[in-house]
Amino acid sequence: METSLPRFRGLAVSGRTFRRIAIANVVMLIVVVASGTTTRLTGSGLGCEHWPGCAPGEFLPTSGFHSRIEFGNRIVGATTVFVALLTWIAALLLPRARRSTRWLAFGTFVGALGQAPLGAVTVHYGLNPWLVGMHFLLSMVVLTFGVLVVLEAFGLRGERVPASIGALGLLVGAAGAALLVTGMLATAAGPHSGSVAVPRVGSFQPAMWLHVRATAVFAVAFAIVLAWLFFRLRTSRHLRLALLVFGLLLAQMAIGEIQYRSRLPWELVLVHVTLAAVVWGVLSAFVAMLWRPRERERTA
Repeated sequence: METSLPRFRGLAVSGRTFRRIAIANVVMLIVVVASGTTTRLTGSGLGCEHWPGCAPGEFLPTSGFHSRIEFGNRIVGATTVFVALLTWIAALLLPRARRSTRWLAFGTFVGALGQAPLGAVTVHYGLNPWLVGMHFLLSMVVLTFGVLVVLEAFGLRGERVPASIGALGLLVGAAGAALLVTGMLATAAGPHSGSVAVPRVGSFQPAMWLHVRATAVFAVAFAIVLAWLFFRLRTSRHLRLALLVFGLLLAQMAIGEIQYRSRLPWELVLVHVTLAAVVWGVLSAFVAMLWRPRERERTA
């Protein structure tokens, strides 16, 4: 995946331009989560029962709240794919770009593009909740790639940490992934799995208890890493990122508690799911930074 292809010779983008595009890519990857979540929570997933057009012989929605919400989500998805493609092209045209950066940008584009056929299959099968969940989880994988591209674009690296802390960081990441999966199951089992015709995934209370247990594992692992950073690397980028994750988690927990006690109003569920994507993006950056020591320290 080199820039020596004939059609790319003589073309180049600056590092500043690439950084801007990479940031826009991550922003769109979060916006599309919010858009898709809105479609799900308002029961608009079948507002357009055909794909890519809304109805047979009608590409655009002609009437109806749900059809407009669903079609709007498709527009946001198409924009996200375009920005991901632009990010990959910019990575190819960036002089001295790392091979890994180009592959990560390519993976982001492929993942974003893959949401389109997955969406078509999801609509075809009447918003099967497992397919809807795969939609969300694929978004999180693609977001991870996008965040890694941003780290590469800005050349962000941190202080070297012991291998044990790096391994514990991986455990934090794995526990965070478990939080996403169990949270997805809790949402799918709750009252907002789409429209009333969409089947639920299990019962809400067992799904919530599973989510709470995953939260406990994550909290213990993250607390150990945070404490070590506070006492050993108090001025490090790692600690600043960890504190950002901690602050976002507090906000996420507060919203989760409020939405649970207020019988899950869909507006709060939307904020909760969108913030989950933000938390996952920052957490991905935090875990990756633990394994990205500065070049001088890597040489040493």
